Amino acid sequence: MLKPLLAVFFFLLLTVAGAQDLQVQLKEADNLEKQLKERDALEKYKQILVTAPVNMKSLVKVSELNVLLGEKEKDKKTRKLYFETALGFAKRALDADMNSADANYAMAMASGKMTDAEPENKKIVAFVKDVKVYSDKALALNPNHAKANYTLGKWHYEMVTLSGIKKMAVKLFYGGLPDGDLEKAIQYMEKCRSLEPYFVPNYLDLGKAYKENHQPAKAIEVLAKLVKLPTRTSADSEQKAEGAKLLESLQ
Repeated sequence: MLKPLLAVFFFLLLTVAGAQDLQVQLKEADNLEKQLKERDALEKYKQILVTAPVNMKSLVKVSELNVLLGEKEKDKKTRKLYFETALGFAKRALDADMNSADANYAMAMASGKMTDAEPENKKIVAFVKDVKVYSDKALALNPNHAKANYTLGKWHYEMVTLSGIKKMAVKLFYGGLPDGDLEKAIQYMEKCRSLEPYFVPNYLDLGKAYKENHQPAKAIEVLAKLVKLPTRTSADSEQKAEGAKLLESLQ
């Protein structure tokens, strides 16, 4: 009788120790992000996935960090590889839990980046559709998911402002342009702002949406706040600089 009890005791002990170790590793990865050491944070999250392959936070973070690093690449092939990797980890997150708002957001986010990197028109349109499908699903699961609100808002904005080859491809293979709506774009991005008041990309695109919607006063108000936001990722400085230029053009 004693041996089975001891076995249970040691199993529980190992489980608790493993959970504590995971939290320590997640905290270490989070600290690396705060220090703007995104490549180191990416490696830490990938290490976590070796022992905890369905850890949702790590799967989503690896997807997000691949997007962030990919956006810095000037070489198109390398950039696309980063975005494809981001999509692969987003798919892993969805496989782990298809009813996770975070997983569906990651799919929408990564699909959105693939629309910029994919050269094949039919695939571009498939990714455009996926952004809408997965962001809608994420918000159905959690209406207060800040980044899913931003992703869907940006989708609406881009469907209104599409130009060039992407617009032609979407019109041809989608059967006309999707029902993008600037008012909805603003609505979703404003909700993101209320939920995540330091998320730099949302402010930049919200400012652009207000400008496109002929509301310069609102655009100026949003962009003036954008340039004062703290820098929380290595991409924030560049986006704040872009916002500052747009703000100057409106004043």
